[in-house]
Amino acid sequence: MRFLVERAELQKVTTYTEMNSVLTRRTGLPSFDFERADERAAMGHLLGRVVERDYPESNLMISALVHYLGANDAGPGFYALAQQLGLLPKGSSPMAKLEFWIGQVNCLHDRHARS
Repeated sequence: MRFLVERAELQKVTTYTEMNSVLTRRTGLPSFDFERADERAAMGHLLGRVVERDYPESNLMISALVHYLGANDAGPGFYALAQQLGLLPKGSSPMAKLEFWIGQVNCLHDRHARS
């Protein structure tokens, strides 16, 4: 989670690929193999756990800061978790999802902005 806070402090986002590299470097554990569906799901599960830990204090989804390489959007797991948390209505349009994601990113940047 510290890495995501650091990204927010810098007013930046990150990719799954960068997060994977940082996790490996900081923990010494093997990296996730995104070619495998189960390992992609494991990264999603990890991000979900990070949100579960941080959300009660922040009321924000810090995983919003992680997106696909070459894309400017969160993954489907982000939106599914937002719906489970009651933050995003089920059946939301792509535009509503994008606006929700952008709002989360902006709020995270504001919350963690360096003074």
